[in-house]
Amino acid sequence: MPTEVRNNIALERFEITVDGEVAGYTEYQDTAGERAFVHTEVDPRFDGSDYARALVESALDATRREGLGALPMCRQVQRFIGTHPQYLSMVPHWARDRLGMPQ
Repeated sequence: MPTEVRNNIALERFEITVDGEVAGYTEYQDTAGERAFVHTEVDPRFDGSDYARALVESALDATRREGLGALPMCRQVQRFIGTHPQYLSMVPHWARDRLGMPQ
């Protein structure tokens, strides 16, 4: 099924659509230099799919392109970064310490 991830700026969230239907989102709040990811949710109908991974990866890639750091307040984003260390550099050292992430 065709998927697309887009930044819904009005709702402050990245959304993943499947066949045009919103299947999940990750909400954020921007600060001066970072984007805090506060909640990620995928519709239960899409559990077991790889949509959550694709959503978080696309959101982090877009955040990096915008020159922002990432504050993974959401457990799902924390887990993703924990298993994809190429994104760890986006998380400020002070936040890594508070969130129990590697330095």
